[in-house]
Amino acid sequence: MTAFVEVAAPVRETAPAVVPVPLARRIARAAPPYLFLAPGLALLVVWVYRPLAGTAQLSFFSWNLLPTSPAEFVGFANYERLFALPDFPAALGRTAVLILGLLPFTLVVPTLVGLVARRIRGRASTLYQALVFAPMLVAPVAGAAVWQWMLDPLGGLVNRLLGTSTNWLQEPGTAQLAIIVVTGWHVLGFATLVVAAGLAGIDSEYSAAASLDGATRWQTTRWITLPLLSPTLSFLLLMTLLLAAQWSFPLVNTLTDGGPSDATTNVYYLLWDYAFGSFDAGLGAAAGMIFFLGFGAIALLLVRLTERLSFHDS
Repeated sequence: MTAFVEVAAPVRETAPAVVPVPLARRIARAAPPYLFLAPGLALLVVWVYRPLAGTAQLSFFSWNLLPTSPAEFVGFANYERLFALPDFPAALGRTAVLILGLLPFTLVVPTLVGLVARRIRGRASTLYQALVFAPMLVAPVAGAAVWQWMLDPLGGLVNRLLGTSTNWLQEPGTAQLAIIVVTGWHVLGFATLVVAAGLAGIDSEYSAAASLDGATRWQTTRWITLPLLSPTLSFLLLMTLLLAAQWSFPLVNTLTDGGPSDATTNVYYLLWDYAFGSFDAGLGAAAGMIFFLGFGAIALLLVRLTERLSFHDS
């Protein structure tokens, strides 16, 4: 005889009702990160975007910087004059030479010094980093005064060491070279510390694994260390492209004043000369906007390249 047991149907649990969060509470939850960013964003707007907008507006006016002289709207005339002037493309070419001349000081030498300095340990490493970074702490004008004495054609230290009587700062063939060397000496310590920081972020287990597989030190450096260091080198390349003319400006203004025969006039000094030397604020603003757009496009390409390198390394 079969017995049947009646089982009660399972009780379905009802989902709790969703209580809508008030808008004020949602704003209060999302606000803290933006409140932390607010002071920085405010300073960015006041000191970067507002002057940039003012420069863009001024590039369409003709003004001699006198408060009593009103600005006159000229449209694109400043841009047309800018591209018609022969010193504009010449300054671009000299800026390209300056950037190429600084690359050994910001990429090649810091990488070599950083790789060699990895073997230094203890207090010697701290002393070494301080000595390398010391030129960056010297004010550019003070450094320019010392280099002016060292490059003096009559008894300067450089000519005495080389046994020559070259007038380094007053000859068109050597003035640009002198500016490149002095600027490179000034930024070498910064670039070396950036490379050292990049090398410190590379896990030593990669090198240890490569040595266990029989790789030589050169092979480890070539195929492991340098590829992992590529984002740091891309950053230094970007800094050199964007700031080379700016780094050299106080030295050019102090040592050569853009000469001789405009041999050291780069885009940054040319922009300053248009605005404050010729008192043509509109032309200087137009040059500034052209440089901003050109270097901005270059920076965008390098940032994309850096992101790709970081993605492949990860």
